[in-house]
Amino acid sequence: MPTRKIRVDGEEWSVATSGFVTQYDQDEYGLLFTRGTGDAREIRVTRYSPLGARSREASFAELPDEKLVELFEQSQPGFTSPEAGYSR
Repeated sequence: MPTRKIRVDGEEWSVATSGFVTQYDQDEYGLLFTRGTGDAREIRVTRYSPLGARSREASFAELPDEKLVELFEQSQPGFTSPEAGYSR
C-alpha cells in the first residue's frame, strides 16, 4: 500500500488508503492519516470520491498535497471508524 507524507500545522502525517471496502466500492475510498508510534500513535480517517482514476492506488496518486490537507481537515478520530478498528 503506497504511503505519502504531508505536513499539517507543523506536524508530519503519513497518509495511505485504508483498503476498507464500503457498499460504494470504487465510488468512495477511505484514507488513514497516522502520526506517532505505539501508544502515542494518532489515527484519523476520512473518505473521498475519486474524480479521475477509479482504482484505489491511482486515484490516491492523483490527489495533490493540498487536497490531502483539505481531506485531513475533514477527517475524524480513528475510534469513530471501522477502518481504524474503533480503537483509541
